Amino acid sequence: MKKVISTALLVTALSAVSVAAQAHRVWLLPSATVLSGTDPWVTVDGAVSNDLFYFEHFPLQLDNLAIVSPDGKPVTAQNLSKGRYRSTFDVKLEQPGTYKMTVLNNGVFANYKIDGQNKRWRGKADQIATAIPANATDVKLSESQGRVEVFVTAGKPTTETLKPTGVGLEMIPVTHPNNLASGEKATFRMMLDGQPASGLAVEIVPGGNRYRDKLNDMKVTTDESGTFSVTWPNPGMYWMSASVQDDKSKIKDARRHASYATTIEVLP
Repeated sequence: MKKVISTALLVTALSAVSVAAQAHRVWLLPSATVLSGTDPWVTVDGAVSNDLFYFEHFPLQLDNLAIVSPDGKPVTAQNLSKGRYRSTFDVKLEQPGTYKMTVLNNGVFANYKIDGQNKRWRGKADQIATAIPANATDVKLSESQGRVEVFVTAGKPTTETLKPTGVGLEMIPVTHPNNLASGEKATFRMMLDGQPASGLAVEIVPGGNRYRDKLNDMKVTTDESGTFSVTWPNPGMYWMSASVQDDKSKIKDARRHASYATTIEVLP
């Protein structure tokens, strides 16, 4: 199989993906991020939408949902359901401390030709060899790594679940994500494959933009250590996202598009 990668076309295709992601934001939204009491539960919604935290486009697929408890062990989500516009699941917080809930999606996009006819394919990396015919030409590959996550704390915040996995684009909180207050500065660090992601643009958007004339977004850039800070102007739910394109895909002759999104709550 002859693989010819066109950088210009790949950049164009990935830019289209980036624009679509900007218009259709991917998010998880917990019913609360800080809980107390003897029997705490949290309900989490997941969706893809134009307006933040408003259900009007697609439900977020939860096939790759992973929940980690404060001691690092996996937790099983309960009452999973998928509707027309949103997905929902419940989590019982049986341990005190901070939980991390992540939807991690990895996929490969391919454009190629068979006898001069344009073809497209989308799937997993281990399917490429059998999915793309041996006589395919002008094969163009791109890998997509998308991480969407939220942090929820029962009782006193802990830090075990804040450690990076070293895979793709991640946010490592310097300020605990469940200890944020209006008017105070918070600091975070972006990591790419376990290394500081410097010079990375991060977008921060307050929820409820459906009911505003302006997006009221904030844009910051990470420093050499991958760190950035933000002072919260108002309480509420905020969506933070970043993305990067590079040639560090483990798939031969493919470029990579890695993205990260999280929802955090800022209290009064």
